[in-house]
Amino acid sequence: MVEGQSGDTQVVEPAVINRAVGAAAIGNITEWYDFGVYGYLATTIQKVFFTDLPASAGQIATFGVFAVSFLIRPFGGLIFGPLGDRIGRKKVLSLTVILMALGTFALGVIPSYGAIGLAAPILVLLARLVQGISTGGEYGNAMTFIAEYAPDRRRGFFGSWLEFGTLTGYAFGATIATVLSAVLSDQALLTWGWRIPFLLALPLGAVGLYLRQRLEESPAYAQLQKTEREKESLGAELRSVFTKYWPAMVLCAGLVLTWNVANYMLTSYLPTYLTETLPAQHTGIGKTASEILQIVVLVLLMVVITFVGRLSDKVGRKPVLLAGCLGLVVLSLPAVLLVRAGGNTSTFFGLLVMGLVLVLFSAILPSTLPALFLTHVRAGGLSIAFNLSVSLFGGTTATVMSALVSGTGDLNWPAYYLMIAGVIGGVCVYFMRETARKPLPGSLPRDG
Repeated sequence: MVEGQSGDTQVVEPAVINRAVGAAAIGNITEWYDFGVYGYLATTIQKVFFTDLPASAGQIATFGVFAVSFLIRPFGGLIFGPLGDRIGRKKVLSLTVILMALGTFALGVIPSYGAIGLAAPILVLLARLVQGISTGGEYGNAMTFIAEYAPDRRRGFFGSWLEFGTLTGYAFGATIATVLSAVLSDQALLTWGWRIPFLLALPLGAVGLYLRQRLEESPAYAQLQKTEREKESLGAELRSVFTKYWPAMVLCAGLVLTWNVANYMLTSYLPTYLTETLPAQHTGIGKTASEILQIVVLVLLMVVITFVGRLSDKVGRKPVLLAGCLGLVVLSLPAVLLVRAGGNTSTFFGLLVMGLVLVLFSAILPSTLPALFLTHVRAGGLSIAFNLSVSLFGGTTATVMSALVSGTGDLNWPAYYLMIAGVIGGVCVYFMRETARKPLPGSLPRDG
């Protein structure tokens, strides 16, 4: 793992770093594959499991189940985050990736409401809870793992590959869902076709488990294990995270709020906004066309995300993040108006504007957030703050937007919500210290 040390600098072989980044990113692929499938098949899932509800109530219930899996995520962060600080990032990541895959797979085998009645949506809820708890421990540990492996001068570049995994997973899931929707009849999709993408999650998780089992622990954590530091009890460690490190927790939660409101607006709410909400106002585009446009945007973001991560290694994290916050405030309303105008060209550019603003956060924050915490509380503090913020503001975005647009009739609410998130993010970036090209707190300088 650690090839050697030059003075007080840890040096890791590039091939080892690449394997670590790939193994960490595979969990994000598994997680977001599920989100892509669920988001694109939300209308079908509504018909399978919420058939007795009116259309608007069924849509809110479908997204509500989606949101519940996020509300449970803090418990996953509370369990698996501190556990990553106590037994190691690798062991926790091996456990979370298989739990995520099992939760997604389970959704694909649950009988419909017509077959088992109320038990069907209850089982869907339970599957989403398993997925939510495991995801709560996955992302914080994955961010920590990559950050602790990456050389200081290239942490932005390597961290951006974690979100490359996000885009890959979402695009993969969305593509499979789109293809099935296009080639199968409505009846075939409704009766059995929608299950196929969820069933594919199990082999995807098995690949992730295999890759993670082949890795050694991160250099920073391995170095921590060599010290004589006396470990606190789990309860004491949790208390110290909130009492000693609350400024870092607040900054982390605020940055995550901004990032994930933009993220889930584009990936979870916009598919329904384009295919259900706007067509009702006679301004939308066809379902298949909207799905293809979103996939094209995701692929374009995959092309640019690592270049943005590399840019932050040169100019710093703060300038790029401030540009993203300014973009949310200034460009959200024009982007939504472009989407509302209808037509493939207008919709594509509206989605692209949202996506390019989002990538300024997605490329940078995986390397920024771990640098807010010391090594011995990094996975725990990051997991708890990240998941509290995601559960309250990210995963609920689609549900809140459905309720606000339906309740007020104002189709510009997605823009207003993004603008508020941008202001909050700007305040957090102002108070954040620059972390580019500097060692992680409590760690030796790293090169490779």
